[in-house]
Amino acid sequence: MTAQEQTGRGIGPEYLLAGRYRLRSKIGDGGMGAVWLARDTLLSRDVAVKQVTSTEGLDTETAEEVRERTLREGRNAAKLTHPHSIAMYDVAIESGEPWLVMEYFPARSLAQAMNLADTLPPLEVAQIGAQIAAALTEAHAAGIVHRDIKPGNILIADRGKSLGTVKISDFGIARAKSDVSDTQDEVITGTPAYFAPEVARGDDPTEASDVFSLGSTLYTVIEGQPPFGIDSDAIALLHRVAKAEIYRPTKSGPLTDVLLQLLEPDPTRRPTMAQARDALAAAATGGGTIDQLIDAPVYSSEGAVPAWAHRTTQLADPHRRNRLTGSTVTGLPAVQQNTPLRNVPSPMDMFSWPPRMPTGPADASTRDKVVAWAPLAMTGMVAVIVLAALIVVILVFTA
Repeated sequence: MTAQEQTGRGIGPEYLLAGRYRLRSKIGDGGMGAVWLARDTLLSRDVAVKQVTSTEGLDTETAEEVRERTLREGRNAAKLTHPHSIAMYDVAIESGEPWLVMEYFPARSLAQAMNLADTLPPLEVAQIGAQIAAALTEAHAAGIVHRDIKPGNILIADRGKSLGTVKISDFGIARAKSDVSDTQDEVITGTPAYFAPEVARGDDPTEASDVFSLGSTLYTVIEGQPPFGIDSDAIALLHRVAKAEIYRPTKSGPLTDVLLQLLEPDPTRRPTMAQARDALAAAATGGGTIDQLIDAPVYSSEGAVPAWAHRTTQLADPHRRNRLTGSTVTGLPAVQQNTPLRNVPSPMDMFSWPPRMPTGPADASTRDKVVAWAPLAMTGMVAVIVLAALIVVILVFTA
């Protein structure tokens, strides 16, 4: 008896999907279904297949909406062929249910990386932001609004030849301008902590709201929490978002101006995604262009893929989070509108691009040299103090 006969209609390892995709193991789970690692037996390659939550037990109308949403995700993702976007290969039909067949990208999400690093340096964040903005620029050009940009939907390859490469994923609630509205349009979808203010107020998501959500995501990985803070009360959080009550950034340094432009409360004054891409690329490369970053891994200031991106670096307890303190600022203004995006200072002006590779022990010896010279420096300071005291005494007695 085969494994498939043993499992019957159940889904599990060794199940042959649509007569072609052999399931291996579950690699992700969520409210909209599960993601499996599978083997494409026709092309002999690994793929990721997304199993949408079963429509069994749903009424006919709701089940059809779930199926249509899945097909819409497949259609939208299939329009994109960008190096920094997860590729869509196929929509497989199994027992009348659609499964999405995608590029298998061994990675950890930016949200998982934050559990390890807490916050990331502006240089690394600028690279990530520029690459994701490049993929989203192509999506916008194709008439697709992502609508759910957040750290959990940005993936960083954590092994192999792709180590450090960044990709945007999950176009599950993305909408193309050509899509026909459905009955769910009046429901706010997405993640409130990364909403644009106008979306929290009930407006339809647009390309401009994607720009704001990207800014919120980059802010979060730099500052350690979303710009509107963390609140278990989703309604209270939505009210803060609607009023643009964000915490003033404190760790973004010279990247602050770019972030504030992306987080401009007025959508008509925000940069386009292409402008955001160029500004972030210039900040990441010290004035260079996005061409220097496309299909390249993220580099630290030392010229290597950061430790947090490596699979061998174990994730820490996800519950250990430091909360940003300080008062909120309602309607925090953007930077001066007459400041060209390309003139925003680089967060790492002292580094060339690509970052220089470490030179070995010479770099590591700087701290040792400082420690070695510390006693001599202390002796010199004491001598100066004693000499000053002697001069004071002499002046007192000779007066």
